[in-house]
Amino acid sequence: MGKKPKIAIIGAGASGCFVANQLFDAFSGDVSIQIFERSKEPLAKLRVSGGGRCNVTHQLFEPEQLSLRYPRGQKELRWAFERFQPKDTIDWFAKRGVTLKAEADGRMFPTTDKSETIIDCFLNELKKNRIPIHFEQGLVGIYKMEKDSESFRLLWEGGKEEFFDAVVLATGSNRKVWSMIEKLGHSIVNPVPSLFTLTLENTDLMELTGLVVPNAEIKILPKGKPQNGPILITHWGLSGPCALRLSAWEARTLFEANYHVELSVNWVSGESTQFVEDLFLKKKETVPSDKIAQDPSWKLPSRFFDWILKESGIQTNKRYSDLSKSEIRNVTLNLTQKKLQMVAKGVFKEEFVTAGGVNRKEIQFQTMESKVCKGLYFVGEVIDVDGITGGFNFQNAWTTSVIAAQGLRKLFVI
Repeated sequence: MGKKPKIAIIGAGASGCFVANQLFDAFSGDVSIQIFERSKEPLAKLRVSGGGRCNVTHQLFEPEQLSLRYPRGQKELRWAFERFQPKDTIDWFAKRGVTLKAEADGRMFPTTDKSETIIDCFLNELKKNRIPIHFEQGLVGIYKMEKDSESFRLLWEGGKEEFFDAVVLATGSNRKVWSMIEKLGHSIVNPVPSLFTLTLENTDLMELTGLVVPNAEIKILPKGKPQNGPILITHWGLSGPCALRLSAWEARTLFEANYHVELSVNWVSGESTQFVEDLFLKKKETVPSDKIAQDPSWKLPSRFFDWILKESGIQTNKRYSDLSKSEIRNVTLNLTQKKLQMVAKGVFKEEFVTAGGVNRKEIQFQTMESKVCKGLYFVGEVIDVDGITGGFNFQNAWTTSVIAAQGLRKLFVI
């Protein structure tokens, strides 16, 4: 192979540290790798993910089903997951002494429930492989050298410059870096927020803060795509998997509407309005003396069901026999088509995901190399790829890093 390839990785986040270790293994150590980070510490986002426990991946091992968890990028990742998927992630960590566990919803965490376990694993690997991280290195320019089609000049704040054979961008959502990429011939898909909670117009629903409705469905009116899952009621509106999925799939629609939209919530997901109404009418005939508030068949928190009855103008101690047809219609619509007004986006803990980034059409997903600038590679959220909550964004980082490392090996090793 001749002299060792000299590769720069920009960004010491999850994808940057992972791709560095993957590169070392792909080249069997016969490579020069340096990581450059603009902040004072590595893996900051990983540290706070999953509430500080680090949601490493998801226990979903079928590539096609896995790819459907990505509002943007599912076509490209469908085949990428054939090469590296959650099973491979689990194996990679296991070989380094880190055991992952799956929770009931499929999310996977280290058994220690501490993000430091994952951070220490990455940093120990970097130390073992003698891969340095240069901190407080603010990149101000990436330049392709005309005399050598595979060489780059990187310029740092303060005027320092250095030359590399290849560059891997692992910077996440970084507008400054995106502007540098545009100068190299790439286009950027306008970034908008994804994965956020839904702030509602003031409603007494918020008095139920902390309650979870276990199986709900929510959509934007009039023709939004419905999303399913648990909803957590908060003091500002709605959170939980269902709300976060809506924010991801409808990221651009919500952005364009300035987060002012009307929502329709079916609190008993899977049950149609007609089915629910017929069930109430049937109970009015078969169990007329039962109190409506004592019915356990809806599997809803009792305080929440009391709120539904209040919204429907029905007293909680009312019996089925006393329900009028209009009251049955009201409670049915409040259960299956409750209208709520969204007025702003909230924040999902300390985590933040962006829909947007380097145009996927300009990247060769078999290698993660740029189609317009040879020797430039992309991994993780710098690309216009994002997943719903549940460990899917980290899995994108791991998968694209593995493919990029293999692609770089092919570039330099004949």
